[in-house]
Amino acid sequence: MSYERFESLHVPVWRAKLALYWQLVRGDRPIGWLLLLWPTWWGLWLAADGVPPLWTLFVFSAGVWLTRSAGCVINDYADRWLDPHVERTRGRPLATGALRGREALALFAVLMLVAFALVLTLNRLTIYLSLVGVLLAASYPYLKRYTYLPQVYLGLAFGWGIPMAFAAVRGEVPALAWLLYCANILWATGYDTWYAMVDRDDDLRVGAKSTAILFGEMDLVAQGVLYALFLFALHLVGQRAGLGGIYWAALGVALALVAYQFWLARRRERDACFRAFLHNHWVGAAVFGGIALDIALR
Repeated sequence: MSYERFESLHVPVWRAKLALYWQLVRGDRPIGWLLLLWPTWWGLWLAADGVPPLWTLFVFSAGVWLTRSAGCVINDYADRWLDPHVERTRGRPLATGALRGREALALFAVLMLVAFALVLTLNRLTIYLSLVGVLLAASYPYLKRYTYLPQVYLGLAFGWGIPMAFAAVRGEVPALAWLLYCANILWATGYDTWYAMVDRDDDLRVGAKSTAILFGEMDLVAQGVLYALFLFALHLVGQRAGLGGIYWAALGVALALVAYQFWLARRRERDACFRAFLHNHWVGAAVFGGIALDIALR
């Protein structure tokens, strides 16, 4: 929304500015925060073998919102050349000119500094790992210019809370953490490919790259492989963590939810692919519920 629109509604300048910043960090669209939160909580609960320390839980939950918001800001800054040409994104504040690039960079810096201040209350290994997380978050938006695999890199960035969670709780990052991290990379690549399928025609026109373009007519087959590997990796996680029947039932629910996504996107329509993307929130919630309940009811 532009300043002109706010002025026509007689909204004070400061309130209009806050509304634009809120839009820039996707405050009105929590799906990205939730897709980042669930795997972080998977890691925290498995690392603690139950409910993690409350301060650690707060730091990671708040950090998820802050880093996701910062990621949205730097993504829009990097894509300000592309977003005006894409139907879904042409109304974003940087695309319309309602906010300037230097305002976005300043907001990105503030969000990351607050997140880092929270991490400084944790142990040294977690602090070191957070520096890698900053690099992943800041560099991800530029990948679509140079590679067809930005969705894979998104998985690297979105799942980094998993090794950090183990580091914070246990002071180390065991093999289980990396296995769970790999599962999240596969999942994020899958759900972000649904998202990329929404924009595929626009991306082809302006020269952006994505897995949706790379997979082409084999997109649904490739998606099937990604989700199958994701669920198999979670199966291995359950075995290694000694999880029981409740977890396996939750994986069955996750499988059914994934199957529903493929039914939604079977004709590759824009709105249907976007609904399939949004539906992954329930997959993450089902897996978390399985982990948390199985551990709690042992």
